[in-house]
Amino acid sequence: MIGHELVFATNNAHKLQEVQEIIGNKFRLLSLADIGFNDEIPEDFETLEENALQKARYIYNKFNLNCFADDTGLEVEILNWEPGVRSARYAGEHKNSTDNILKLFSQLEGKPNRNAQFRTVVALIIEGKEYLFEGKIEGKIIEEQLGRSGFGYDPIFVPKGHNQTFAQMTSELKNAISHRSIAIAKLSDFLDSLIA
Repeated sequence: MIGHELVFATNNAHKLQEVQEIIGNKFRLLSLADIGFNDEIPEDFETLEENALQKARYIYNKFNLNCFADDTGLEVEILNWEPGVRSARYAGEHKNSTDNILKLFSQLEGKPNRNAQFRTVVALIIEGKEYLFEGKIEGKIIEEQLGRSGFGYDPIFVPKGHNQTFAQMTSELKNAISHRSIAIAKLSDFLDSLIA
């Protein structure tokens, strides 16, 4: 039996809110700030899986609290699936989302294939046992930024079967279909099985 609090190894308020909405009120999510941790967690591996596990292990080993961490990447087919694991730092360590988007636009200039996918990997550690959950959504990169919601690359990514960017969608629609929601739904189902 596990407690009904879980540490989500993030201080990103957008992600925390998004994930809490998906999980609902079965579990209360604690951010890193909630447990008094404000340092940077290393993320120096080459895959989303390794980075997510590294973050979860770091918090679990330091605080001995059940926790999970995620790593998400935008993977663009014609760029050999880059930026991938470097999505947040694509334009450089101290750049922001706008810089990342502008760099991606420049890399895609003149390229007809704009197929891409968002992929999230969630690493969960409960009582010392490790579990991985993956969510993926395919789509394409458009040529301009549209929409004011969301964050990161949301204004330039249109998921397959839709005609709006993630940034144009309501949070309800995005949460119903996004890569993170798919991974978190798998996590949520697994957590339900533990407390059933």
